Amino acid sequence: MSLHVIKPGLLTSIQDLGRKGFQQHGVIVSGAMDGHSLRIANMLVGNEEGEAALEITLMGPTFKVEKNCLISITGGNLSPTIDNQVVPMWRPILVKNGSILRFEGCKSGCRAYLTVAGGFAIPEVMESKSTYLRAGIGGFMGRALKADDVLAFNEPSEILGDWAYKGSFSFPKWFVNEKEFMQGGKPLIRFIDGSQYEYFTDSSKDSFVAGSFKVSNQSDRMGYRLSGPTLELKDNGELLSEAVTNGSVQVPPDGNPIILLADSQTTGGYPKIAQVITADLPSIAQVKPGESIQFSRVNLKEAERLFLQKEQQLKELQVSISLALNKWLDNSFGKVRKR
Repeated sequence: MSLHVIKPGLLTSIQDLGRKGFQQHGVIVSGAMDGHSLRIANMLVGNEEGEAALEITLMGPTFKVEKNCLISITGGNLSPTIDNQVVPMWRPILVKNGSILRFEGCKSGCRAYLTVAGGFAIPEVMESKSTYLRAGIGGFMGRALKADDVLAFNEPSEILGDWAYKGSFSFPKWFVNEKEFMQGGKPLIRFIDGSQYEYFTDSSKDSFVAGSFKVSNQSDRMGYRLSGPTLELKDNGELLSEAVTNGSVQVPPDGNPIILLADSQTTGGYPKIAQVITADLPSIAQVKPGESIQFSRVNLKEAERLFLQKEQQLKELQVSISLALNKWLDNSFGKVRKR
């Protein structure tokens, strides 16, 4: 039971929610850039939220589906088709053996997430299936996908083989409203003060929230380089390196900030003007190079409220999808899936 890679796309890799608990040893967290989209994609096919998925960046891959399966695609719209027919996103899709799944081009967002019911048959490395690209560990052979790779996935249930497929694909009726999880236009990215926020001049702090910052082409999973108003320190003294994390906004000597992301290093020595709130990290992941963002300052209490609000929304979504999935299984096959 597998996907055969015909074309790998620009950057397609196995990611889950990250390799947590090893940063003290210099091992980065990695994981999905847009954790919300990955979690929802897994919910839609009945997987555990943190199961590994394919993270597909900008220019998508082409696969041959080698056995009937249930998939879902969330995140950025990279124009997915099955046998040249447009398929819906943010809902489960039953795909027939022999079908060609292709991502045609990026319409919106930057990264799509493809999950399959049962999950990909990938071994864990340090308690995670995520690909740490720079170190070559985890995921599929520690690297991005290449042509002719074959990705096996676990059998979720024998019932899928008995499903009466109509053409190349069909789908159950439940779905997620993507507008609740994908920002349109220029995203507003909220932050709390970084460790060295007070080291910056008042004019720089004002410019950071009043200005617009464009994402440079020199951006990747490690970090987004931004161009916009130049940020300046009151004094140019040296700092000791300290811990950094996903969402830390460092400012190097040229005054152009860098948002550290999923594959960022564990420590850094540049002053940090901001820390992007956890609830807004998925929004950053969907910004393409050349697009712009704007920052908005919030306090810690507001950051915590927004995080809990989003987690409650995801929890309620998981319950709703689970009920719909079990109802579909019961109606279709007379069998309720046990989770």
